[in-house]
Amino acid sequence: MIEKQTLSTQSLDAADHETCTTLLEKSGVRIVQITSHGQVSPPDFWYDQEHEEWVTIMRGEATLQIQDQPALALVTGDHVHLPANCRHRVCHTSQDCIWLAVHFG
Repeated sequence: MIEKQTLSTQSLDAADHETCTTLLEKSGVRIVQITSHGQVSPPDFWYDQEHEEWVTIMRGEATLQIQDQPALALVTGDHVHLPANCRHRVCHTSQDCIWLAVHFG
């Protein structure tokens, strides 16, 4: 039986860690909801993923640093496509930041 589910747009109480919930994983696609509470990438750490990623901010705000370009300030509704091997890092998240990330390719 097919059942509906609801994406949470309510941030949980502030925590000292991010929570990542896989909503769907099938045929090379993974959809993840991430709840951040001010967490950022460690200093000098860069993501360099072999797959593509599309992210949107469902609530709050965040700032992504893409290597060799100015930082991207993101607010609710903004989205970004990150090609494979696009070096990037998270340099800011609000206390109520909720992301939706789609990993593919």
